[in-house]
Parts: sequence; structure tokens; C-alpha cells
Amino acid sequence: MTTTGPTPAFGPPGSSPPAFSDVDPFHRRLHQITQANLSPDTAQTGGMLRFSAISNRTVGSTGLWMGQVHVAPATASGNHHHGASETAIYVVSGHPQFVFLDQNADRERRPRAGREVRVRTAPGDFIFVPPWIPHREENPDPGIEAIVVIARSTQEAIVVNLEGLEWAGPVLTNGSDIDGCS
Repeated sequence: MTTTGPTPAFGPPGSSPPAFSDVDPFHRRLHQITQANLSPDTAQTGGMLRFSAISNRTVGSTGLWMGQVHVAPATASGNHHHGASETAIYVVSGHPQFVFLDQNADRERRPRAGREVRVRTAPGDFIFVPPWIPHREENPDPGIEAIVVIARSTQEAIVVNLEGLEWAGPVLTNGSDIDGCS
């Protein structure tokens, strides 16, 4: 297939993107973010180093945040959640583990007690973290850093650091609050 028409201008490296509202939908440009251009100017959790790639500040994204996270060898992040944001994780290297509290596990014997669940991963695995779910990442390997790519359903990284893994989301107040929840 042959196309005709002007070649789109991609702008010089490092140039700021125009706001989406300033450019009609058919004349926006693609953005390449190289490893060297990842930004550490994002929310952080102890034991991890987050780098922003796709965000409102870097490319003008309005509904997506994407970045890279490094978990040092033999370390664990702090407990945290990502607010109303859905989070998708792709394991690039290492064998990180994701830990959360299964509130339903021991309901028969001890209501609300829960049990800590550890999800072990390998390169190529995907993890989905629903909104408001407290969790932490761990890298038990004593010599290899774990690297993951993260995508979130919000334009910026939301990170709420917590003391423990107990659920700390919004309080359900009426039936309308459950729209969209599963």
C-alpha cells in the first residue's frame, strides 16, 4: 500500500509535546522515550526506584502512565497501593514476588483476619493489581536486580505508602459506589 501526503514532523529530541487540546487528533505525533530519557521524577516507595516514561509531563498523555521499576537485589518495597488506578505489570528480568493480603482466606475461622499471599514470577509474566489493593514487591535474589514495566490507568503514578497490607481504600457508603466494581 502506498500513501501520499506530507511526512509528519516529529520535532527535535527533548522538545516538549504540545498539549493534546492544542493539536487536532489527526496531526499528533508519536513519541519515543529512550532508556536514557526515563524520568525519576515520579512517586517512589522505599526499596524501589520508579522511572516515568509515558505520562502527562513527558508526552502529554491524558489517561495512561507507564514506566519502569527497579527492585534491588535482596530487598522489598514498602507496603503501598495505587489509589483508583488499575496497574498492569510485566516482568522484564529477575524473579520479583508480589505480596498481598487475601482478606477472604480465613473468613470462616477468623473474620477479617486474612492471610498473606506471595505471587512468584518469572520474566515474561504479567500481574494485574486492582485499584486500592495494598501490596509490596520483593526481590529475594541476593545478586540480581528485578526490573518490571508498569502501566497504570491514570496519567500519573499514584503511590500511597502504607504501614501494613490491610485494605485502605475508600469506604463504601451506598449502592451507587459499587458501579464499576467487581
